[in-house]
Amino acid sequence: QVQLVESGGGLVQAGGSLRLSCTASGRTFSRYAMGWFRQAPGKEREFVAAITWSGGLTYYVDSVKGRFTISRDNAKNTVYLQMNSLKPEDTAVYYCAAGPTQGDLISGAPNYWGQGTQVTVSS
Repeated sequence: QVQLVESGGGLVQAGGSLRLSCTASGRTFSRYAMGWFRQAPGKEREFVAAITWSGGLTYYVDSVKGRFTISRDNAKNTVYLQMNSLKPEDTAVYYCAAGPTQGDLISGAPNYWGQGTQVTVSS
């Protein structure tokens, strides 16, 4: 069992930056691919970014490429999402997720979800 707790959300002006963190419980964190999803009001949850268990490969939805960076520190059981050049359309609840492979995350079928953290970007 893996429990995920996100932090770092908040209110920021357009063009600003935020860094989200997700800390996992359990000793098997390093065996999981990790990812971030988001859900805006009235919209379906969408994949944002994923990183392999080793941190060697990353994947992004086109709308965040060049602005967001996913990384992980297996010694700290933590995955990060650095968000730069934020836009109002990035406003959403951001969820951390874990799955056996990055494919499970990209397809929207992780094994574990966090509770979510709100990110609001004002224009």
